[in-house]
Amino acid sequence: MNKGLISTLQHYSTKDGPGIRTTVFFVGCNLRCTWCANPELIEPTKKLLYYKQHCIRCGTCSKLEPHAIQIFEDGCHIDRTKLHNIQKIVECCPKNAYEIKGREISAKDLVNLLLRDKTFYEVSNGGVTFSGGDPMLQADFVKEAAQLLHQNGIHVALDTAGNVQWSILKNLLQDIDLILFDIKAIDPIYHKECTGVTNEKIIENVKKIAQLKKDLWIRLVIVPGWNDDLEDIEKRFQLINSLGDCVKRVDILKYHNLGSSKYEQLGLKYSISKDTACSDTLVQQIKTIAHSYNVKINVDN
Repeated sequence: MNKGLISTLQHYSTKDGPGIRTTVFFVGCNLRCTWCANPELIEPTKKLLYYKQHCIRCGTCSKLEPHAIQIFEDGCHIDRTKLHNIQKIVECCPKNAYEIKGREISAKDLVNLLLRDKTFYEVSNGGVTFSGGDPMLQADFVKEAAQLLHQNGIHVALDTAGNVQWSILKNLLQDIDLILFDIKAIDPIYHKECTGVTNEKIIENVKKIAQLKKDLWIRLVIVPGWNDDLEDIEKRFQLINSLGDCVKRVDILKYHNLGSSKYEQLGLKYSISKDTACSDTLVQQIKTIAHSYNVKINVDN
């Protein structure tokens, strides 16, 4: 029996596919997007989050892990590489200043949780979306869960950056109804600067998905100063236009910094300026480019 490592279930989601959905966030991603809003989902391990605003500097956690946790006026300084037992750290805190993200679960148990929302899926033509991180890094588990969901008549969507071997993706596609495919950039060097990896594999995979006539929603995250080059954006729309009728929707996801606080909670540095925002001018330029390629877009506000 496969076990997956997931973070949270987001109920009543309306942006991760058609209808009302439950989005399952998987832990683990093989991209390193500078702007990532879910840094707790990058490394394929359980994470310890620290909420400084809840901490009373009582020192209980430091006594348990003196080599890893030190108490200062501004809160606990944590060396996560030296922690031995994060569960005990969570349990010892009297003010709930710690939280673990990531839990192992069987496909059967996950599906049983998801079926609690079945009525909402049925009345709204919704379903379940596997997201992350990138669920493709746990493809066998996703396949098992998707098959169980289909046995119960549930629509299944997969949100992926597509940075896997085609054989892995192809093996899963027969059990997926809709692919939400993220395209960060077209130029491979530009893509590597933004995400840490080149994108040849990603571009080939989305083309192959289209050849199989699988339904696609394309997602374009736009981050000013990082992947907002208009020439590259135009190339993204050239690609989208070439994919044909299988593209059912194109979403422009304007950058937001809602995940920035997670970096502090994880003891990480956030590289994006707090003032970063998509201007109305940039959005209008993107709309003009999309129109020139006869691509209808939805702009997520």
